[in-house]
Amino acid sequence: MPSLEDELFPSTPGKFKIDRGHNINRQFHRCFASTSTMFIWALFLIALTASYLSFQSFVDSGNRYFTASWGGIQWEKQIRNSAKTNRPGGMSVLVTGAAGFIGSHVSLALKKRGDGVVGLDNFNNYYDPSLKKARQSLLHSQAILVVEGDLNDVKLMAKLFDLVAFTQVMHLAAQAGVRYAMENPSSYVHSNIAGLVTLLETCKSANPQPAIVWASSSSVYGLNDKVPFSELDRTDQPASLYAATKKAGEEITHTYNHIYGLAITGLRFFTVYGPWGRPDMAYFSFTRNILQGKTITIYRGKNKADLARDFTYIDDIVKGCLGSLDTSGRSTGSGGKKRGPAPYRNFNLGNTTPVKVPTLVNILEKHLRVKAKRKIMEMPGNGDVPYTHANISLARREFGYKPTTDLQTGLKKFVRWYLSYYGYNRKDVW
Repeated sequence: MPSLEDELFPSTPGKFKIDRGHNINRQFHRCFASTSTMFIWALFLIALTASYLSFQSFVDSGNRYFTASWGGIQWEKQIRNSAKTNRPGGMSVLVTGAAGFIGSHVSLALKKRGDGVVGLDNFNNYYDPSLKKARQSLLHSQAILVVEGDLNDVKLMAKLFDLVAFTQVMHLAAQAGVRYAMENPSSYVHSNIAGLVTLLETCKSANPQPAIVWASSSSVYGLNDKVPFSELDRTDQPASLYAATKKAGEEITHTYNHIYGLAITGLRFFTVYGPWGRPDMAYFSFTRNILQGKTITIYRGKNKADLARDFTYIDDIVKGCLGSLDTSGRSTGSGGKKRGPAPYRNFNLGNTTPVKVPTLVNILEKHLRVKAKRKIMEMPGNGDVPYTHANISLARREFGYKPTTDLQTGLKKFVRWYLSYYGYNRKDVW
């Protein structure tokens, strides 16, 4: 039976004879040769693995580049085209939250009068993103580009300002909703504070610096019981985290105005409603539930007092936004020379006619021709306030703000849109 050595090193009969005396030497050389071979193979495998990982990283990077929601020559061309003005002295405006309720309406109004508009929105899922996508399609049909991205993306923000010398920024992006703040407080800090600071940092470094108009809120008046609410009233008693982030935003914007000379205008909106509105708003959810035969909950305040809101129709809010944009820049003297520091302002934009919530429901019943199933409950401690009423004398004096749509008329327009958008046949309702 052949030995292991004979198997590894077979002899050729008659040619040579294996010298057993050198057995140890041969074993050593074989071991060394085997070790060297294994070492070489190990190096080869390591090199192959490194090459594969490097290639995979390249592929992943390429995929991230090609599937990114922004970037590229074509994208840059779209940005510049969307920002072009079509009227003498027109503005080039970056509208954040452009796929939102107010943002979409403001963008359309700016474009209609010949201003350049570039939109930005992160399309989050706070409410059904399909509604935001539908608004985006509406804007796209009017040659308005809405970039999908986040305010906190520093590179994206810098890129937008590299491509376009924006004259104004209409900052409407925010995490909205008073009650949702109890479920997801971090989203309010991320959007309403961190996002605002990222935008301000970008604007302060831009050349030229754009004037900024941004969405504060009537919520900053918080627990203030002096009505109607005036810009001179105290705003240091927020009743919700949402209100606190908006109040923080006012303090932050004041700081950037003071240190960096940014021209900043804050708009304190009062319960905006209308077509393409937000599904989380009471008038919207009431409409949906009434049509579906579901019970609606109507809250009352202390001593069974009905809640009341200064409901403001979207078209009136848009007029206020455009008026504040038109007057947002630095004051100038003769010859266009700058005069005085960059302005810092806050304005109330409301309707000045508070309406009780049960009255709102009555109007919806009339337009829908469906009786609501009502459930009356005491208002929970979730940050809502019982009453809002705007003093708009400052906005009227500064840029001629004058709301013209009453709740009866505004809700009729909203109901018409709602039935059309969600595919209701009036016969189904009536």
